[in-house]
Parts: sequence; structure tokens; C-alpha cells
Amino acid sequence: MAAVNPIVYFDRYQNSTCTEQVYGDSYLRWTYGTFAGRLALAAVVKRAWFSRWYGWRMDRPASRQKIAPFIQQYGLDAEDFARRPDEFANFNEFFYRQLKPEARPVDPDPSSVVFPADGRHLCIPDLSRSDGLFVKGEMFDLATLLGDDVLAKQFASGSLLLSRLCPVDYHRYHFPVAGQAGPSRLINGPLYSVNPIALWQNINILATNKRALTILETELLGRVLLLEIGATCVGSICQTYAENSTVAKGDEKGYFRFGGSSTITIFEPGRVTFDDDLLENSAQQRELYARVGDHMGRIV
Repeated sequence: MAAVNPIVYFDRYQNSTCTEQVYGDSYLRWTYGTFAGRLALAAVVKRAWFSRWYGWRMDRPASRQKIAPFIQQYGLDAEDFARRPDEFANFNEFFYRQLKPEARPVDPDPSSVVFPADGRHLCIPDLSRSDGLFVKGEMFDLATLLGDDVLAKQFASGSLLLSRLCPVDYHRYHFPVAGQAGPSRLINGPLYSVNPIALWQNINILATNKRALTILETELLGRVLLLEIGATCVGSICQTYAENSTVAKGDEKGYFRFGGSSTITIFEPGRVTFDDDLLENSAQQRELYARVGDHMGRIV
């Protein structure tokens, strides 16, 4: 069964393949890989109240005790944090921590498009010719994802970037290009995990989970669609940008509270050329690890 396989991704900075150290690995494999786990998933785990309850636990002062072991276990660099680890009141504050600006410089090339988040990324250069995400031939429905048939038709041959944030990642997301950012529209749904262990079983999780959609109007790229996807234990998608405002490339857009989660960026047809390493790994259904602000592609 695919779900027992290790999760392998390509690290842009190490120039090598890596095996992901999954937070809650045994729980995820039990939930999505066994009959009893799937029963629990349907009855409890996907429900919003479960994520709210877990988020409440991560907001309690006692959860501070988890911070230091978490940093040590996953090798996080506390020098990048805008605040010292002992300054966080609870684990959730640490989870959606800000970083020092110099820790995530934004690519200055005016013709570049940058990654919107730290994470593991997959791209589809042309949605009308997609060979699938994670599993060959498996792709979600665009109209379902967007909750808008008109937008789905407009972007049917567009380019898509999926950015998956693990619990160990920096959990703020940013604008990949400059433009005029419209309001964020919430589309309610369940809260399944977006870890590949779950997505190998059902790629439509990405299109049906609770999500938020923002349209970014740009000078050189036309419309860009920005989506944030909630997940198990991520009941809160928090926008920090000012709606209907002008934003610069790399500006913060918002953050996720506790858990793994994803963003999806969709460009109009023929507007963007993705970087070679992103294209090559995506063609193999293998994610590329890269950080927010780094070069992701070029404006055509």
C-alpha cells in the first residue's frame, strides 16, 4: 500500500533527496491506513471541533514545555526567530512565530516569482494537461477547489503551485508577486490531514478542506489566485494583510495556527515559467523543498 512508503522530497539547498521526518507519523499511518483509523477519521478527526479542541490545548500555558524538545528534535535554528524561544507564552505562539527579515530574503529580480511559504512544493505547468499530484493520474477538480465555475474556466489551462507546510516549518505565508490584494473568501469544509500519507489515499482532500481564496490583481501576470488550505488541527487560517491594498512581493499575507497545512497559487495560462528543479521533481511526483522568498519561477 502506498501509504506505508517513506515520504521522499528533494532539498534545493542540499541538492539531494531526503526522507521526511513526519510529526505524528504513526498516528497518521494508523488513521489513513487502517480500517479502525478511517472510522475514527470519519467520526472525529476531520471535524472542526476536534481541531478547535487541539488548538485550545496548544494555547494553554503548559504547552510551552513542548517548545524546547520540538526545536531540538527537528533541528530548528532559533537564531532565525524574531523572539527567543522562552518568550512564547504557549506552543501555538511558537508555531506561528515570525522570523527576522534577514532569515528569509526576497529575490530582488523584478522578473521573478517567489515561493509563498517555507515547505515542500509541487507544480503543474498546465492544468489542462496535468499528470496528477503525488500519484499519477490523480488530480482534484478545479471548480470544486475554487467554488466558482467562472474562475475555474478562466484558469483551466493555468499554472499551479502547491506548497505543503509541515508542522516543523515556518507557518506564515507571503505574496509571491506584487499587486492589489482583494478580500479573502472563506470556503468551509472538513479538516483532513494534507500530509502525503492522506493525499495518497484521496487527492480531493485539497479541494474540499476548509480553505480561503484571495484574488491578486497584478500588472504583469494578470490575476493570480491565492488559496490557503486548512487541515487537521488547523482550524484557523489567519489573514494579516489589509484587504483591497497594494502589496509588495514577499509581504506577509497571514499565518496558520497549529498543524500542517498548504497553500495553492494559480496563475493565468502562459504567464509563468517555473524553475527547472521544480519542474523536474514535480514531473516525478516528488516535492521540492524551498523557502519563502526564494526564486520559484519567472514572468513570461
